[in-house]
Amino acid sequence: MNIENYYKYDDIKDYFNDSLVDFDKETLDKLIRDNELHHEIFNTDYYIIGRYQAEKWLSDKVFEVINIIQGYENLHFGEITTDLSDAEKVVNMYVYIVGEEITNNYINSLENKSA
Repeated sequence: MNIENYYKYDDIKDYFNDSLVDFDKETLDKLIRDNELHHEIFNTDYYIIGRYQAEKWLSDKVFEVINIIQGYENLHFGEITTDLSDAEKVVNMYVYIVGEEITNNYINSLENKSA
């Protein structure tokens, strides 16, 4: 599936774009150069806090989201590390995964503009 068709892709991309304005140009350039932009936006704070909010956010897409997490973690870690019984952890890991693609696409677009 194309990443742009992932559940709540546009919401996560809006979160990414909103987060970019928190950085001045020098800081943003350094985060990109040090390969830390994704970490800073998607791994230093939770996207969703609270079980109720997470369950509401997941809606009826919980199994689709879990499937994406399982595939990602098996590929990158060789095992499932996220507690899939915890809706908050599921949402935040999913947002981390989708955020990685959004960040990479953003950086690639900058590189293409400067080429």
